[in-house]
Amino acid sequence: MRAAVIEAPGKVSVTTVPDPAPGPREVVVDVAACGLCGTDLHILQGEFAPTLPVVPGHEFAGEVVGIGSEVTELAVGDRVAVDPSLYCHECRYCRRGRNNLCDRWAAIGVTVSGGAAEYAVAPVANCVRLPDHVDTADAALIEPLSCAVRGYDVLGSRLGSEVLIYGSGTMGLMMLELAKRTGAASVDVVDINAERLATARTLGCSRAARSAWELDKPCGWDVVIDATGNQAAIQDGLGRVAKAGTFLQFGVSDYAATATIEPYRIYNQEITITGSMAVLHSYERAADLFAAGVLDPGTFISHRLPLEQYPEAIARFRAGEGRKIVVEP
Repeated sequence: MRAAVIEAPGKVSVTTVPDPAPGPREVVVDVAACGLCGTDLHILQGEFAPTLPVVPGHEFAGEVVGIGSEVTELAVGDRVAVDPSLYCHECRYCRRGRNNLCDRWAAIGVTVSGGAAEYAVAPVANCVRLPDHVDTADAALIEPLSCAVRGYDVLGSRLGSEVLIYGSGTMGLMMLELAKRTGAASVDVVDINAERLATARTLGCSRAARSAWELDKPCGWDVVIDATGNQAAIQDGLGRVAKAGTFLQFGVSDYAATATIEPYRIYNQEITITGSMAVLHSYERAADLFAAGVLDPGTFISHRLPLEQYPEAIARFRAGEGRKIVVEP
């Protein structure tokens, strides 16, 4: 089969690899679409994946074309979206229900072969069957949505919160859509990309600007969300949190990125600084929200490219073009 392969830091190509075979409790998925994510760039930089080469792609959906000997829950022909999370279920964090912090954390498309290929293998437990009205290729959006749902689990947002989001790429826009549905009084968005800001306005943000300075909010925001991973944005956002407010680190930053905040301010103003890591008990809920129409795939997916153009898709994503870029094998 054909697959994108990250062979070494900075090197990605599309090549032929062996067809996958399912284990007893696994299925083979004929991939309809696979989304690109900031995590893919980190893998390409040599971060996250313990060993290379690896077939990337942790945001994907498709049709089941093969089942393991012990699989009864799914059948050939079922359409599924795939939760890429792989946990050991044995370490102290898994036993405490914090599987996303698993000591042996792994993921399809990160540490093992993923969905940037014609076919991918997944545990049957990680597959969510799609309802008839959901387009299979569009369902690649469910995985990033499940990360956003996890972010709001961490926030536990209160009704009437004033929210500031840094970044209006796919994840920032998803956080915008969920903020509107969790009772936010206002949702402001900051981004230096004019095209993406225009999409945020289309989706109904309260205000959109290239800089938080333009928004004139001297008392700050109750909730500040970084969806960029950019060091400068994170540093600026930490200074925008209102008293008793919360800063959520949602975007994936470089390992070496740093930011500072005065400990006295955290104490004196009762500021909460927290993070949200990937997916935790949120994938099925995201699938339900997606099926209910919480997102418009036509708005969120800006580029659909064939698998053979995966290197070009990576280049477009790195350049900040569009919103969600997917490859369709």
